[in-house]
Amino acid sequence: VQLQASGGGSVQAGGSLRLSCAASTRALSNNGMGWFRQAPGKDRDFVASIAWNGGGTIYADSVKGRFTISRDRAASTMYLQMSALTPEDTAVYYCAGARGAWSSASRSGYSYWGQGTQVTVSS
Repeated sequence: VQLQASGGGSVQAGGSLRLSCAASTRALSNNGMGWFRQAPGKDRDFVASIAWNGGGTIYADSVKGRFTISRDRAASTMYLQMSALTPEDTAVYYCAGARGAWSSASRSGYSYWGQGTQVTVSS
């Protein structure tokens, strides 16, 4: 299974972006999925996750109320709608497919990783 993240770019603070993550097959349609991000010189941190059925969403405290994760199982695609962006959101964003059906905030819960898409927020 390959995951392709897209939708990153450069935006000013307060702006919005929508990331997409397309799976090459429907093999992950019954798996949880998630978004992580990695800023330069920092660890890869959890952002948001979603269960196989679109429920069970979990968000990092830093993005609650600003980011929304969703998925379209029929299209094998996951999304991350990001709004009210700040420079602290600047990072490479990675999508991931979980080992199981449920939502997880732990990196160890994921087996499949996309290549990442850069998000840059300027002040």
